[in-house]
Amino acid sequence: MNITWYGHSCFRIQGKDVTLVTDPFDKETGLKPPSGSGDIVTISHEHFDHSNRDAIKGEPFVIDGPGEYEIKKVVIRGIDSFHDNEQGKIRNGNTIFTILMDEIKICHLGDLGQKSLEADQLKAIGEVDILFVPVGGVFTINSKEADVIIGQIEPRMIIPMHYKIADVKSELTKLDDIKPFCQDHNLDPKETVSKISIKKKDLPEEEPQYVVMDLGK
Repeated sequence: MNITWYGHSCFRIQGKDVTLVTDPFDKETGLKPPSGSGDIVTISHEHFDHSNRDAIKGEPFVIDGPGEYEIKKVVIRGIDSFHDNEQGKIRNGNTIFTILMDEIKICHLGDLGQKSLEADQLKAIGEVDILFVPVGGVFTINSKEADVIIGQIEPRMIIPMHYKIADVKSELTKLDDIKPFCQDHNLDPKETVSKISIKKKDLPEEEPQYVVMDLGK
């Protein structure tokens, strides 16, 4: 499996036979939208920085809400959650996705705003190999709150997302950058990877691994 990050909450996950793209964003973000084709697109909620369906070429199967799906042997589950910590009263709902591909289970939290997960959400998520977690605050959980969620899920690899990076504009400039998260976990923000190539056997068995990514091309 190969994982590439395009910024914000958008990742391209390339398995043996399937390509899946999460939360493709619009050019209004200030970033270059993802391009290329895909088999599956997941959309956590209907905001311009997460729901640019037209960016992905071909005829991808689009999943934009809760439910259970199996497309080309990829098993996906959408789980109801909230975009804020007020039961959705401020920013409405958000869909958490779990993605089982090539024996690796990924959890993409979308724009999660809850400061902790409920028991039924944790049960639906189950065991996780790789967690994509927002850390930028303002519109989602921040670095400290992300640590609570990470502790609940206990993934084997953690990849932060949805934080301020160069070139973002509009309200996205209000986000925290990656520095608080890196400080909390003794990470060097300059030590990034452009792509993750991983197999199930490569995942850490004991202590979880934190990986900060830079933008893919």
